[in-house]
Amino acid sequence: MGQRKMETVVVSLFDFDADHLLEVGSASLDECFARLSQPTVTWINVWGLHDVELIRQIAERTNLHPLVVEDILDTEQRAKVEEYDGAIYAVLRMLSPDEEGHHPLDEQVSLVLGPSFVLSFQERKGDVFDHVRERIRSGGAGRIRRRGPDYLAYALIDAIVDRYFGSLETLGDQIESAEERVLEDASQGALRAIQGLRRNALVVRRAVWPLREVIGSMYRTESELVTDDTRVFLRDVHDHAVQVIDAAETLRELAAGVMDLHMSAVSNRMNEVMKVLTMIATIFIPLSFLAGLYGMNFDVMPELHTPWGYPALLSVMAVLGVSMLYYFKRKGWW
Repeated sequence: MGQRKMETVVVSLFDFDADHLLEVGSASLDECFARLSQPTVTWINVWGLHDVELIRQIAERTNLHPLVVEDILDTEQRAKVEEYDGAIYAVLRMLSPDEEGHHPLDEQVSLVLGPSFVLSFQERKGDVFDHVRERIRSGGAGRIRRRGPDYLAYALIDAIVDRYFGSLETLGDQIESAEERVLEDASQGALRAIQGLRRNALVVRRAVWPLREVIGSMYRTESELVTDDTRVFLRDVHDHAVQVIDAAETLRELAAGVMDLHMSAVSNRMNEVMKVLTMIATIFIPLSFLAGLYGMNFDVMPELHTPWGYPALLSVMAVLGVSMLYYFKRKGWW
């Protein structure tokens, strides 16, 4: 369990209160464990999940339930929240753009809220928590430095939810561009782009759909780890999660609508081609009849022995063809 998505596991440490701050970008477990006994808020962040022994040591030191360790290492978890003795465990799906910025990357983030600490476990380095780190570094005047670990957990959840809005905005722009492309050229390339957008919309929906239940469970919990002051902020994040879910459903329907638009454009183009071919065939039906009529092998056909027969027949065929074209034009079929 625990896939290798980076070469080495990196553990970062933030330990703070209103007056003091300790930040270690690459900390050892001894440094982290030494801060757990202090009357401060300790945030231990782990990048990389393939070192199972390291995660086991963290779990033993913080008295995590074995099922929590199992869920941390299984990166295909659905977003959820569970309560254990002395800890609240939450799984969230974090969205971030790929290197080209075209497709959202879905990554599992595990958060453990304890009496004086917050543990976060991520699959790879790079996350959406830079703003939270800056707030911690900004000084003791900030709210995050004057509150407990539950407020820190809220700030991390809020950062993940806020990133959803950016991912949804990017996806909306891509759907709008795809719609314009379909109207201009309903080619196979446009179809592949639409299918990619539908996959992206499915990734976003899978990440955001359980949010409402997860955050709702956290602010309704009776655990003493979440204070009444923090519940107010969690309710606000819950409202944001509902907005994200509504926006994701709207974009999913728009992506399906673009696919329908593509099929309609292809069908309309085929209808136009068939209309042209049908008119051409309709014009040549009487001309083919006349050509076939005078192509029969009968001796008694007076027009065959007259000097004006051939030009007369060509004239009749030309007048007939032009008349049919004029009729189609008047009817608006051409």
